[in-house]
Formats: sequence, structure tokens, C-alpha cells
Amino acid sequence: MAHEHDHSDACPGCAAPPQVAFAQHDHSHCADDVMARAEALALAQGARLTPVRRRVLEILLEEHRALGAYDVLQRLAAEGFGNQPPVAYRALDFLVENGLAHRIRRLNAFAACMHPGEDHAPVFLICRECNHVAEAPAAPVRAALEVAAAGLGFTVERSNIEALGLCPACRGA
Repeated sequence: MAHEHDHSDACPGCAAPPQVAFAQHDHSHCADDVMARAEALALAQGARLTPVRRRVLEILLEEHRALGAYDVLQRLAAEGFGNQPPVAYRALDFLVENGLAHRIRRLNAFAACMHPGEDHAPVFLICRECNHVAEAPAAPVRAALEVAAAGLGFTVERSNIEALGLCPACRGA
């Protein structure tokens, strides 16, 4: 799906450089856009965004940081969706399996996919201070990985690339 708008609001859902994901911006705009694309994708895949699944995705979209399952569960419980861990885990698993969220292994947490419906496998840039996460295009990194692996006779079938560092706000602090 096309994602067109003025980049002056620094929307991290755009194909703009990853540093904009760490910039101050009108986050409600990109969250609304991602939610609309997620709903269309779920419908096209014949998947059902139940109220709890939809709310979990909204919770993940509210911030540019990854949230653990128990953080999500606390929010769900406070909003009357139940307080049993399977409630959160099932919804998070559904979102990951349907390309609507990513699991950030370093943080044992989850982040909303900012490009639902697009064929992509991003590099995750994780701020070690504030835990904000940005998706960066990974094609060059993955190409280098495949070349290095091929040199050893290895075929990469799946990879999850995460980089830890400091976002512009934390680096300047």
C-alpha cells in the first residue's frame, strides 16, 4: 500500500530516514495511518482483529518503544479486558504472525510494525536508554549478511537484526 504525505511531521511509518522515528512529531497521524493499513491487511488476509487484538495494537502504537507482554497485560486489565497472561500473549502472537507487530528479542518485548502489508524485514534500532525502537531499511545489511554466510557455505533462512545504541535525544542528554 502506498504511504503518501508530507514528511514535515516526521512520521516513522514513512520510508523516510530512520532518524525521523526518534524525532518529535504528531504521532497520532502515523498511528492512525498504521492502524488503517493494519485493518485493511487483516481483512485482506481473512484475519479478524477482535477488540482485544485491536486494543493491543493500539497500545503498541501509542509509543515508539517496545512493550513487554506484562506491560500490555497491565493496560488491558486496567481497561477491563482481563488479567490473565494468555490474553496478552495470544493477541501479541496473532499480531506478530499476521505482520502487524514485531518481536524485539533483545528487550523480550513487542513493537507495532510501522509498515504492515509491505514485504520487509527491518533492522531494529533500539535506544539503550529510553527503549524507543525504530525500523530501518535492512536490504543492504541483509545482502552483506547473505554474502558473508554464502562464503561459509551457509544459507540464511531467517534473521532478526537488532542494533543497540543511543537515539538523538538520549545522545544529546
